[in-house]
Parts: sequence; structure tokens; C-alpha cells
Amino acid sequence: MGTVQEPYKYDEKGGDTTEETQLDASVGEYTDYQASPEDERRLLWKLDLFMIPTMGICYMLQYMDKLALSQATLLNIRGDLHLVGQEYTWCSAIFYFGYLAWSGPTSYLIIRLPLGKYLAVSVFLWGGILMCHAACQNYAGLVTARFFLGVGEAAVAPGFGLITGMFYKREEQPARQAAWFIAGASCSWYWGGITSGYAIILFFILPDSPAKASFLTEAERRIAVQRTLKNKTGTTQVTEAFKWSQVAAAAKDPQAWCLVFYTFCVNLANGGLTSFSAIIIAGFGYSNFESLLLQMPMGLSQLVFLIITAAIATYIPSSRIMAMILNVVVAVIGVVLIYTLDDLHKIVKLVGLAFVAAFAANIPLCLSIVTSNVAGSTKRSTISVAIFAAYCVGNIVGPQFFYASQEPVYLSGIQASLCGLALGVFFLGCLLAYYAWENKRRDRQNGIVSEDLDAHDIIEEIHDKTDKEIPTFRYAL
Repeated sequence: MGTVQEPYKYDEKGGDTTEETQLDASVGEYTDYQASPEDERRLLWKLDLFMIPTMGICYMLQYMDKLALSQATLLNIRGDLHLVGQEYTWCSAIFYFGYLAWSGPTSYLIIRLPLGKYLAVSVFLWGGILMCHAACQNYAGLVTARFFLGVGEAAVAPGFGLITGMFYKREEQPARQAAWFIAGASCSWYWGGITSGYAIILFFILPDSPAKASFLTEAERRIAVQRTLKNKTGTTQVTEAFKWSQVAAAAKDPQAWCLVFYTFCVNLANGGLTSFSAIIIAGFGYSNFESLLLQMPMGLSQLVFLIITAAIATYIPSSRIMAMILNVVVAVIGVVLIYTLDDLHKIVKLVGLAFVAAFAANIPLCLSIVTSNVAGSTKRSTISVAIFAAYCVGNIVGPQFFYASQEPVYLSGIQASLCGLALGVFFLGCLLAYYAWENKRRDRQNGIVSEDLDAHDIIEEIHDKTDKEIPTFRYAL
């Protein structure tokens, strides 16, 4: 098989350079390797067996703290920490301020540093911050811990999305993004110790790129690099120069704005209903303990719709955005049930609250759109982080409509959630129309693109170029 070549230097004008920009180790050599279909199937099985659990366990640990603050309200956290007025609302929202504050640095570091190592360090710090929650004695302590918890978590989901794009073909990505996204439902803050411990494991086993995957043989690394070249998104590289020209390209891209506006709108509902779901359920007439248990159907609903829509996106061509629209429409129906029915129909209102969780199943599908449809390392990281910044802003704004004076009905919050979800459907429709129009325009201008392209030609064509700069690029719907 030969030995792996040393990484070589490359700049935008071509040729060798002494700058830090570098291609992934031996990408050029790996394109000469011819893999049989059986070799590729064996590799895919090995990737699924290693990558999905590795990322899935970590994301489970991250997800488990999302409902903890909401559940803690039923265990008298507001009384124990003497929270009054809108202080609980701000304890929920401040997490996203921290997430937002670190989104900018993450868009740079995720390009410039070895991705697996950067994510492992982020997880370690987040676990330590999570443990600090146990020491909180008042509002100031809790709000500070929640802010830095957001800082610690900011890199994980965007980073895992990019890693999935490195290892999997376009058509494989929706199912794999969904697989690691599936997570648990609730936790206590002592999980922080487990999280920090798991981060040490991640540091040694989470690969920075396919050519750096220690769990693969050299032959399997060759196949892993070659099989994703046709994605034309350039996700096989370890580190790249941060290109401000691609940041500008991201700012002018209609797909970026559709995804950002969509994410902001739907998270108006997420920010409020995640933090106040336990209180809303208690308002239906259930005890505190029953309210804790009755949050479980929300997690089940999200899991069911995640599996259904991931399967749709995987097996039905050009169906990702339609699957996302389906999830948001189901969530709209759920909010309508909560908004229009009285407490005599509390079972139906519980069903509605479970339906609301369906839109959260769109997160892995949204990530798969970024990894499939955005080429150029800096542009892709910029749009990915912009989406999560919009996620933060939506989660900050959403709880502000849940006024303490309206507890437990929160009429204004329910109305804001309904409007946000409806606008989410609109922006997804705009994105679908844009992709269809742009693909047809490119077909008219450049002709129908053959899938049987030489690997060397693909590398020459796509090396860290944006989707706008690649004539043969077509958007996945």
C-alpha cells in the first residue's frame, strides 16, 4: 500500500507555500486507490460502528442538561436560590448568550485547529463547568454558571456536523446526522464529572479527518478519503487558512439567510417551551411528580419523528427539506392544540405538547444540508456557526414572551411560539424554491453533470472553493 505522504502546502494561487494552510495527508495519493464495492461496504459498517456511538454518547451528555433546569423548577430550585420575577427566565436565556459569545471564535478555531482535539478540549471544559452548578447558592452564581456552560457547549454540534460531512457521502449524511443526535431526556448536574471523563477518551479516539482516523487501516483511510470526494464540499482537510472572502460569500448567499431565519424563528418556540414545559404541564392540573414524568412523551415524540424523517430523507430523493417542513407543521398543530383547547382536554393538550417537540428533529437534517450544500471550509464553518448563533438568539428571545404574571398558561409565549413555527415553514419553502431554481439555472448554463468524474479532476476543481465557484456543484434538496 505504501506509506502515507507528508502533507503538502498549497495557496490560492497554486503551488507550494510556507504558509500554514495544508491539505489533508496524502489526499492526492489516496485518489489512486481503487476500492471494490465490498471494501466500501465494510468501511461504511466500520465507520458507523465507531463514529456514531463516539459522537452519540457525547451529544447525549450534552442534551441531558437541556431539560434539567426546567425539571429543577418542580424540585423548588426557584425557592432554594431565591429566584424572583424574571430571574428564572434569564437563567434559561443566559446559556445562549454564552453559546452566542463563543460562536465567533468557534468559526475560526474549527478551521485552524485539529477538529477532533478542539472538540475534546471543549467537552472537557463544559463538563467542569457543569459540575460547578452544584455549588450555586443564588441567582448570581447560577446565571454565571449557565453563561459559561453555553461557552463550553458552543463547538460540539457544529463540529460533529462537520465531522459527519468528512466521513459520509451526501446521501448517507441525513441518517448519520440523526443517529448521533438521538439522545437522552434528562439529567442531574453530577453528570458533569462523567462528561469531563469522556472528553479525555474523545481526545485520543475522535479523528480530525478521514486520513487521521486511527481506527482505520491505511487501505480503509484511502477508501474513506476517496468515497467522499464527489460530495464536492471539500470536507477531507485537517486545517485550512481562514478566508475572509468566503465569509463575505456566506453573507451574500441566499441559502445561508434562509437557514438562519428559519433557525431563529423555530427556536422562539424551543427557548420558551423547553424551559417552561414542566410548569405548563403542571398548569394542566398535574402534580409536580406527574409533570416530571409527563415530559417523557416529548422526548419520545422527537425520537419518532427523527427516525421517520431521517428515513424519508435517506430513501426518497430530494426530500430533506420537505421532511423538515413536515416536522414543523406537526409542531404547529401541537401549539394550536395547546392554544385553543381548555383544561378539560388536558390529555389532548399533552399530545399537543409532545407534537411540539417534532420540530427539534430538524437539527440533524439542517446540519446535513450545510455539509451537503455548502462548499469551502471557511464558508461552511461560517454558515454552520451563523445557524447556531441564530439558534442562540431565538432561544434568548423566546423565553422573554413567557411572563411570570401569566404562569402557568403563558398565553403570550404560546402565541410567539406559534408565529415562530409558522414563519419557519415559510423560510423552508423559500430555501426549497431557491435550491430548485439554482439547480435548473446551472443545468441550463453548464449542462447536466455526470456523476462519473475522475477523482483527480474533482480535487483540482473543488479544492477549498465555494459551491458558487464550482460549476458542476448541484444542491441537494
